[in-house]
Amino acid sequence: MEPITINITILKPLNVVWELFYNPKHIVKWNYTTTNWHCPKASVDFRVGGHFDYRLEYKDKSFGYNVSGTIEEIREKEYVRSTMDDGRTIEVYFRALDENTTEIIEIFEPEPQYSREMQRVGWYAILDRFHKYAEKVG
Repeated sequence: MEPITINITILKPLNVVWELFYNPKHIVKWNYTTTNWHCPKASVDFRVGGHFDYRLEYKDKSFGYNVSGTIEEIREKEYVRSTMDDGRTIEVYFRALDENTTEIIEIFEPEPQYSREMQRVGWYAILDRFHKYAEKVG
């Protein structure tokens, strides 16, 4: 299945964006789609071969799931490739547009059981939540 690509521009320097994106104490504050959801737990062993595990659930605890996998490649402040536990690949590119502006590009393999558009919208909602968080706290 063809990968889905999303991107966003953040008005913060690359080093700030990189730190906020992979630090579990920040991930729990932005890694969910809507205000009905939250990310109560995140762990990241940020190294090649390291594991990540994010818990996403409804705030009322009626439904939730984990997003987890293994980090396969890291190019410091430039690129991270991971394989999720279900075998799908996620690539995240970080590009400094200037000293105070960073672009993030995510390329991910969609799940076969959900529509491409639903997945694109959901992943973009999380990336947009990150964008707002990074510009507020970074």
